[in-house]
Amino acid sequence: MIVSAGITHSPLTKFAEGRFVAACGLIVACCSLLAAQTSAALGHQSDVEAGSVPPSASSRTLPDNIIGPDDVLMISVYDAPDMSGEYRVSPTGQIDLPLLSEPIVAAGRTTGQLAALISERYRKAEIVSHPRVTVAVKESRVHAVTIAGAVKKPQIYPVFAKTTLLDVLSQAEGLADDAGTLAIVTRGAIALLAIQQLESCGSGSKLASCDSTFSVDLARLTATGDPLLNVDLYPGDRVTVQRAGIVYVVGAVNRPGGFPLKTGQEDMTVIQAVALAEDLKPTAARSKAMIIRKNSAAAAGREEIAVDLSKVLAGREPDIKLQASDILFVPDSAGKRALHRGAEAAVTAATWGAIYRW
Repeated sequence: MIVSAGITHSPLTKFAEGRFVAACGLIVACCSLLAAQTSAALGHQSDVEAGSVPPSASSRTLPDNIIGPDDVLMISVYDAPDMSGEYRVSPTGQIDLPLLSEPIVAAGRTTGQLAALISERYRKAEIVSHPRVTVAVKESRVHAVTIAGAVKKPQIYPVFAKTTLLDVLSQAEGLADDAGTLAIVTRGAIALLAIQQLESCGSGSKLASCDSTFSVDLARLTATGDPLLNVDLYPGDRVTVQRAGIVYVVGAVNRPGGFPLKTGQEDMTVIQAVALAEDLKPTAARSKAMIIRKNSAAAAGREEIAVDLSKVLAGREPDIKLQASDILFVPDSAGKRALHRGAEAAVTAATWGAIYRW
């Protein structure tokens, strides 16, 4: 019996094919529904994200990497090593590039704008048919934070994004020994533009960091790490750490010299100054001490304030507060000095006599 090569369809086979077709249709319908839901969800998410960005924030951008005079630029021209290298922007804001007849104005442009301009100049001069140029700022005074005053390493630090006051102080290797507690921050152009966009610096803001010039209490900042005091700094800002005032103690003290006021606002008292000078000498004329203080209204530009250290140390008179640049002078007593020298001579004679008898 010869069986035909054609495919025969039994009732069972037709039933299986019908189930398969129905399953395929169900899968296609599910995929279509899932795609529609995904598209709707993505559209809704885009609407939410677009609506969450304020128009003012999206339209304003900081002038990042704006080139300024005296900046050092790293310019690279692909496959042209003779044209690549470091170039310093002149004080007039121009740079001279190889094979170009005229200088290019770089100051005021971003690195991307300058790269496009250099590429266009080389292409128009038919020096390079399709130049690929990249520009980077290597050194910049505009993109830097200056820290000066009473720090261990005052310098100009390159900064291309915002940083914090503590970070800048750490780069300066900390405060100097004669540092006060106040740091004066002077805002640059980039910071003034940035703080205008902050909601915390609105018209009714009372934050000092929103002003063009403000002071920061370094004592509280270093002691508590208050984030409100650890202000953001931007390229072009300047930080000046004030030096503490100095009180001088001279005369009949064991350690005469100048002693800095560790805080920029507190005063040093007479007793504290005497303690820092390691107490009075035995020959000191305690009742004749005086404070010499600057006073522009006085005849000689200074005034003398009498201080009886015997009564002050005994608590019978108030402990006078000293101001920055004050001089506490403790004179020597001639009688006490002669008596002291006589006692030294007697001790010396007694010592030599004992040695001789021995």
